[in-house]
Amino acid sequence: MIRRTFSILAAIAASLAAGAAAQQQAGAPFLLVETGQGYARLADALAAMGEGEGTILVAPGTYRQCAVQESGVLTLRARERGTAIFERIACEQKAGLVLRGRSATIDGLVFQNYAVPDGNGAGIRLEQGDLTVTHSIFRDSEEGILTAPDPDGQIVIDRSTFRRLGRCDRDLDCAHSLYVGQYGALTVTRSRFEAGNGGHYVKSRAARAHIVDNSFDDSEGRATNYMIDLPAGATGRIEDNVMVQGRDKENWSAFIALGAEGGENGSEGLVVRGNRASFVPGVSRNNTFLADWTGERIALGENVLAKSIKPYERR
Repeated sequence: MIRRTFSILAAIAASLAAGAAAQQQAGAPFLLVETGQGYARLADALAAMGEGEGTILVAPGTYRQCAVQESGVLTLRARERGTAIFERIACEQKAGLVLRGRSATIDGLVFQNYAVPDGNGAGIRLEQGDLTVTHSIFRDSEEGILTAPDPDGQIVIDRSTFRRLGRCDRDLDCAHSLYVGQYGALTVTRSRFEAGNGGHYVKSRAARAHIVDNSFDDSEGRATNYMIDLPAGATGRIEDNVMVQGRDKENWSAFIALGAEGGENGSEGLVVRGNRASFVPGVSRNNTFLADWTGERIALGENVLAKSIKPYERR
């Protein structure tokens, strides 16, 4: 009888402990995998990770909080892709996430509704280090991702969506869906850019650019500019992308601009092929697919273009 009583009490205690742990976890949506500890604030989980490597899992929910990565190697991953949403609150009047560690990987998160006084409110502000973004969504903000220079850094974006981003107003410098500073390399694959609110869809000063197998749907864009702007030039590939130019353009003269602000990177051998470019129904313009300010030898291959789009123009 005594043994049975102890067994019952032990079972009750275990059940209560499990319930308490579940209740604690429900209020602690950020789980640092390496320690098993949950946190109510992402900033606290990052502080616990410190200078090492850490993976933080994010429970489904909408979070009005921001965080700064000061060091270390971070993986920030949604438990269920598309269900963990960060919005509105920008650290340092910059972004939902400010990253200046050794590297960061962002997987399955949503960033939305960012605006700051200088007009560059972003989901992510990358200040140094490598960045990998997969299966993530950036929407309804002044900028999706904005970076500072890091010539040794690499950025990889895959299977992600950039929607209703950018601006060119208030006498401020324009913001863009994706704006990469002087980085070593940018790779964008299998991603979607659509319905921009101004600026360019991709603007990159990276020395190497691999922009492959993406869609640029400008049909609902407003006062937008180029699909791809490489203002300092770049080597690499622009290949197998689908681009549709909309009606409401601030600058419709080209789909891709190369070296418009000087060719400091060098663009010799840049491959541009296998792309498709057209207009929304009811629009036809005498346009240029690749506008080139560099005068360097570009490997311009076969691209499928609407009749009024000429393949190349030296500017």
